[in-house]
Amino acid sequence: MKANINGIRIYYTESGNPAGLPVVFIHGFPFNSSMWTPQLKSISGKYRAITFDVRGHGESDFGDGQFLIEFFVDDLFGLLDYLKIEKAVLVGLSMGGYIALRAIERHPERVAALVLCDTKSAADTNEVKIRRARQIQIVKSVGIARFAEDFLKAIFSEETFIRLPSIVDMIRNIILKTSPLSVASTLIALAARTDTTRALPEIKVPTLIMVGERDTLTTPADALEVKNQIPNSEMHIIPNAAHMSNLENSSAFNKHLFDFLEKI
Repeated sequence: MKANINGIRIYYTESGNPAGLPVVFIHGFPFNSSMWTPQLKSISGKYRAITFDVRGHGESDFGDGQFLIEFFVDDLFGLLDYLKIEKAVLVGLSMGGYIALRAIERHPERVAALVLCDTKSAADTNEVKIRRARQIQIVKSVGIARFAEDFLKAIFSEETFIRLPSIVDMIRNIILKTSPLSVASTLIALAARTDTTRALPEIKVPTLIMVGERDTLTTPADALEVKNQIPNSEMHIIPNAAHMSNLENSSAFNKHLFDFLEKI
């Protein structure tokens, strides 16, 4: 389904109980909402499960191609308004976590609970900003295929390439279908995002933090820093997983996620 949000069409899906607790899944960069398939297949039907493609990704429109995390947050709230949802659980992985953290900073009254996966609150360091600039140069000069192969090595553990090649292929295909201009524009948005660390102590809703034990992009140490600053939050390290913990070890990920949702 598609909704007209902020001048573009945003693709979204709904499943479960329309009267249930809304749970919105926000995907990472540069993926789309299909990365949440293992969670949607297993989530209880009593929840109103919603996924959407961030603008410029998947089946959502590209718009004018000028992206900021702020615009992604605007689209999230626009979708909630369109679906007449006053308050929802936000589940975000990586970039999805950045969006969720900025969303609760802007409008805490719209968030019932947070699930932050393989993400962090700190803004990019200069080193990371330079790395993103190099990635943009690769996309523009060499192509999306080269970027995809380099990126896959950064987000998956070596074991995952052997143990779950179909998962790696799925993410590879998603990246290859993403517009190179969208990839470049989103990299700029990620580099320009705000630091939400100071807002962490003000988060009053139930919060679950999960991170792959082998995540080198947003490390367990990064996750612990977030956990230590959000009152009464809980944290779990997902074994046999790197940055894509929901795919690399979906059974462990789902157990913690669904146990958490049951307590809300």
